[in-house]
Amino acid sequence: MAVSSVFPPSASPTEGDDPCETDVTNVAIHSVMLLICLCGVAGNGAVLWLLTLQGPVARIFDLAVADFLFLLFALPSSLLFLLEDMSCSPIMPQVYVSFLFQLSMMSYYWGLFRLTRITVIPDTHKLCLLFFHCHPPLRLLWVVDSAVYWVAFAVITAIPTVTFLCPSQEQEHCRVALTSMFAVTLLIFAAPVVITRTIDIVKAKRGSQQQKPKKRDTVIFIIVLFILFLNLWNILQQLGYTGVSSQVFFLLACITSTIKPLIYFLVGRCWKPCSLGSLRLSLQRVFEERKDITPTSKDTTRDMEV
Repeated sequence: MAVSSVFPPSASPTEGDDPCETDVTNVAIHSVMLLICLCGVAGNGAVLWLLTLQGPVARIFDLAVADFLFLLFALPSSLLFLLEDMSCSPIMPQVYVSFLFQLSMMSYYWGLFRLTRITVIPDTHKLCLLFFHCHPPLRLLWVVDSAVYWVAFAVITAIPTVTFLCPSQEQEHCRVALTSMFAVTLLIFAAPVVITRTIDIVKAKRGSQQQKPKKRDTVIFIIVLFILFLNLWNILQQLGYTGVSSQVFFLLACITSTIKPLIYFLVGRCWKPCSLGSLRLSLQRVFEERKDITPTSKDTTRDMEV
């Protein structure tokens, strides 16, 4: 995806146009983006402040760091974009726009890969119990976890590299390469996570004991669903099937990074009086260990995810 296709050129006046004509749509989008970035920086900052690096809740620490850094850079950028709309003169350097675009992709793809690694070991465990009626050996878990890690590393490295080497996206091989990587991300990471979490939620709802879905499954399902739509939008854009404004994509990326803390606190809500302790407890309740996995497998899962 070209930077120029995601971030439009600066609003410099052209010959014959009104030099002070303001695009109301762009002003509205960038104003909303500014407010969303403010909320996102505050929300992810609160998550980082409340998190501890011990226990299951530490799994989302790097997600919060990636989102916080992206929104921290996006916040002044949104203000500068808004000033560009009002002044009709270019302010943002193209190099910074390119960097911001790469950072936005790194943010939500890193979240997808991190959540995939959280779920891949329990899913492998359940598949072995379902088809082979035995616990998976440690070597198999190590192979699966390593495979997911290296595929994720390859994709998250290749996408910024291709977009940097092919800024205009006019070459056919660049579009093919990006489309292939977006498709791999969709088919190997996003779609399987959404499907498996949907199955877990449906099974919990329709089970004989009518259990509530695991909070972790609900959080992962909602977040990955947002990322899946963004990834699908990338594929459609590369194939030329979407006419959605480029500002909308950046707005959706900001919303995805901003909404995660809200999802954490709402899903893991604690009905105690609002305090630092209750908010921290909400985060702990979201990523608590699954009770349907034996202690041995839980220890294995923690070892594989470190």
